[in-house]
Parts: sequence; structure tokens; C-alpha cells
Amino acid sequence: MQNGGWVYALIPALNKLYKTKEDRAAAYKRHLVFFNTHPYLASPIIGVTLALEEDRANGAPVDDVAIQGVKVGMMGPLAGVGDPVFWYTVRPLLGGLGATLALSGNVLGPILFWVLWNIIRWAFMWYTQEFGYRAGSRITDDLSGGLLKTVTRGASMMGMFVLAALIERWVSIKFTPVVSKVTLSKGAYIDWGKLPSGTKGIREALTE
Repeated sequence: MQNGGWVYALIPALNKLYKTKEDRAAAYKRHLVFFNTHPYLASPIIGVTLALEEDRANGAPVDDVAIQGVKVGMMGPLAGVGDPVFWYTVRPLLGGLGATLALSGNVLGPILFWVLWNIIRWAFMWYTQEFGYRAGSRITDDLSGGLLKTVTRGASMMGMFVLAALIERWVSIKFTPVVSKVTLSKGAYIDWGKLPSGTKGIREALTE
């Protein structure tokens, strides 16, 4: 699903780590297997993978199974973190802020949303990729305990709260109950809108 983009992101580093054509081809093939996670949470996995590939290129006993195991072990849990944090919390918050300004006629609404969103996601991807590279394979130990579960649960709750607040703010429902409908034939009722004004109208109503 994302293996093409994954390999494309790794190619510059793999070309520096492996000098022969055979080693590079083997590295490309090693990463052309199934990979799928949240697009922004792929950054720490890239960092960890680069650290493992560097260790392998320097002669450390890191095989294909170890590299694939780290990737598979991280991509599922991190995908579960990325959705509630980015799609259900950060983006709705910034979108609500920008929409509020835009509805008031302020042109800064969409500009502010675009700038803040890109600063946050770019900064996150840069920092987490560097963090993953420095931590290497130890990052899997850091995220395998209760921290990952706590972050996911908290972000999900915050995302639900934000969505509820946005619904209350932006969604309006008009509900007019109709108790019953009775169709009357012409002449069975008084059409008050067509009666003349004054005493003439009262007289005609009483007559009808």
C-alpha cells in the first residue's frame, strides 16, 4: 500500500550506506514488502529503520527479519495513534478556528489554518524521524508499554470531545412536528387571508 513511497524515502540513505549495486538492490527489495501506517507516523519508523540499516551496513548482526519485525511491530500501533491525534483532534481544532475567522469575513481564516497545520505536521515529522534515528531499535521498547495505550485513549477522547463541540457549533437542525394533516374540500373552511378588512370581513366570516 505504501511500500513505494517508503522505499523512495529511504533510497538516498540506502545509496550512501551500501556501495555495491547488489547490496543496494537487496536493500530496495527488502523494503518493497507490505507497509501501511499513518502518513505522519511513518517518520519515527523511518528513523528506526535507518538506524538499523546503518548498523547492518557497518557489520552489525542485523538481518532482514529484525528490520521487518521492527517495521511491522511499529506501523500498526502508530497508525492507531495518528488517526485520533491528527485527523480527530489537531485538524478539527485548526479547521474550526479558521472557519470561525472566515465566517466573520476575515481572510486570515484559511491562511491561518494552512500555515498552522503545515508547521505542526512538518515539525512533528522532522522531530520524530530524528528521535527514531537516535533511539534506534530501543524505540520499540519505549512504545510497547502503557504509554502507547494511554496516548491513544487520551487522543481518542479529546477527538470525540472536539467533534461534539464542532457539531454543536456548526450543525443546525430544524424540527417542526406535524401532529396531523386533514384535507378539507373547498368551502369547508374560512380562508382568513382573503377576507376583507374591518366589519365587512367580520360579517363575511360569520356568514360563511
